[in-house]
Amino acid sequence: MAFEVVNKKVVRAQVSQQSPVLARRGAMLGYTGQVTFRPLSRSAGGGGAYGTGESASMMASEGSGSVLYGHKGLYVSVIELTGDSLTVEADRLLAYDANLQTSVEMIVQGGVRAAVRGVATGQGMYTTRISGHGSVAVLSHGGTFPLQLTGETVGVDPQAYVGHVGALNIDLKASVGMRDLVGRGAGEAFQLHVSGHGTVYVQASEKRF
Repeated sequence: MAFEVVNKKVVRAQVSQQSPVLARRGAMLGYTGQVTFRPLSRSAGGGGAYGTGESASMMASEGSGSVLYGHKGLYVSVIELTGDSLTVEADRLLAYDANLQTSVEMIVQGGVRAAVRGVATGQGMYTTRISGHGSVAVLSHGGTFPLQLTGETVGVDPQAYVGHVGALNIDLKASVGMRDLVGRGAGEAFQLHVSGHGTVYVQASEKRF
């Protein structure tokens, strides 16, 4: 089931008995047909069609009809999975096919943006891995663009990182000495070094999400 891009900030999903959709709570903008919306309880675990990946407020759209999704005027990009896996931080998820499988992992110690905002706080930030065949709609500032990697290494600003598909390794590196970070924002002081084979999705902004 593919999501239809209505414009840069809205997608439409066709919901059926065989293809329910999971979305962040409050993301429904409008719908047609016999569609019902059911809130899902918070869960720290994933797995299964209705696993929510990490602790998140989600809702299931079930029945028969079409649903429009958007959130706070943010840009929406649709990523089609064809048996592979997307790793993305859960707060960027707008909606996805409920038949996709989800699990929880840590992309780097403490999570990408948690590490940038304050490694010493010890507050872990988890990422969600979504696998299978179906559509995933993700949120960003200014839209996303893909970077295809075929074995090389690229540096990505942590605030611009959205997610990745494929066999990629991601390391958080300090580009300057820790003493030099005093009085600076996160910004270019840290970089994500991405290497391997796959696609990394980057937003067209360094604005914090």
